[in-house]
Amino acid sequence: MKQPLRVLVLCHPDGVPPESMEGVSERDVYKLKTEYDVISTLKQLGHDVHTLGVAYDLKPIRDQIDNWKPDVVFNLLIEFHGEALYGQNIASFLELMRVPYTGCNPRGQILAQGKDLSKKLLKYHRIPTPAFVVFPMGRKVKRPARLRFPLIVKSTIEDGSLGISQAAVVDNDEKLAERVKFIHEHVGTPAIAEQYIDGREIYVGVLGNERLRALPVWELEFERLAPGALPIATQKVKHDLKYQERCGVTDGPAKDLSPALSTRIREAAKRICKVLELDGYARVDFRLGRDGVPYFIEANPNPEIARSEEYAQSAQHDGISYSDLISRILSLAIARAGAAEED
Repeated sequence: MKQPLRVLVLCHPDGVPPESMEGVSERDVYKLKTEYDVISTLKQLGHDVHTLGVAYDLKPIRDQIDNWKPDVVFNLLIEFHGEALYGQNIASFLELMRVPYTGCNPRGQILAQGKDLSKKLLKYHRIPTPAFVVFPMGRKVKRPARLRFPLIVKSTIEDGSLGISQAAVVDNDEKLAERVKFIHEHVGTPAIAEQYIDGREIYVGVLGNERLRALPVWELEFERLAPGALPIATQKVKHDLKYQERCGVTDGPAKDLSPALSTRIREAAKRICKVLELDGYARVDFRLGRDGVPYFIEANPNPEIARSEEYAQSAQHDGISYSDLISRILSLAIARAGAAEED
């Protein structure tokens, strides 16, 4: 996209980055990396950029749209009022304001947000998923006989591995009840317990609206796990830099996959995005079982797109530079808005 645009970037108030990262602590650089990379790249591309930090009030967004009249909104808000579930409402509001916005549409966000709902839809479409059960808040924990240990317990709606640790994988009913109680009390959501798939943690980034492009299969690897620890993407693995270094957590192109299996996984990722009505950019998470089957774990609309994160790295590996990736995401937003007007 060569023509300069007025781009309004929406993010959390704590995510508004400084002009330069010089002198910023390593921890803060890590926290602000997505916003800084996106905003600095937009400016380097010649766009006129306004950044707006919002968390509890929609009026500032409306005022910016009415007064500044952006050509497109780059939406980096993944929650509102501190609730991940409200992220889709920002996209809905932007649609009501008739302004193009980046990332996934609200319907896709709703279908993907619920780990139980997405698995039900994909199971209907015969996409391999782990067996699971949901434990609503305040209900007694009773495991169905069909569901065998080990199980992994997590929130039905939170992302970023919130509430997931090594203790999330349980091997008896007593531990299951304890972990469900932990999710209910500490995360504040219903809990989902699903079959733990012994295997590899792999991701596939998908880019596009109607025509989807699956990026190379990416893998999260653990070089120095503690004895007895399982290779899962816990909250520490995702967000604790010292823990990542200590355990040798790395990511990169999945190794030793046959061309046929790689194609199968990437095609499955695109099919999953179609079923869940995801557009813009998304990441699909799988566990590649010892049986060679890629089991769907979850879909992530609007995943992290910092330059150093797996989505941008896999795009780079596929020949898409970071600036080109940001431009394509803008173009997809404008194209979707144009298609909606024609309808």
